[in-house]
Amino acid sequence: MDWLDAVKWDDQGLVPVIAQEAATGDVLMFAWMNREALQKTAELGRAVYFSRSRGKLWFKGEESGHVQTVREIRLDCDNDVVLLKVTQLGHEPGIACHTGRHSCFFQRHENGHWVTVEPVLKDPESIYR
Repeated sequence: MDWLDAVKWDDQGLVPVIAQEAATGDVLMFAWMNREALQKTAELGRAVYFSRSRGKLWFKGEESGHVQTVREIRLDCDNDVVLLKVTQLGHEPGIACHTGRHSCFFQRHENGHWVTVEPVLKDPESIYR
């Protein structure tokens, strides 16, 4: 059996993916992959996702320069979630989020409100043209 056949793809042929920083364990982002994206990620050693909004492959960093080098690809116990252990590279190393922050998970629930707990490392206006 092909290793990609072991993945339980959803009705749209997608699987959820978590990108985790290999060095720190920080969860950087959540995205989706189709079969082609997961295959290219394994072949290239670089994160390739599927953009649902654009309906096409999304090579992480293609616009921002914030590339993710993949150190490990893991599959969960139910074969329906992929974990990428990555090193976040780029012009400003450590930025994974389109908001210019280290992680997409920069809001924390406190007393019934979402509080921003991570700073913007670079203005997104200067990242995306």
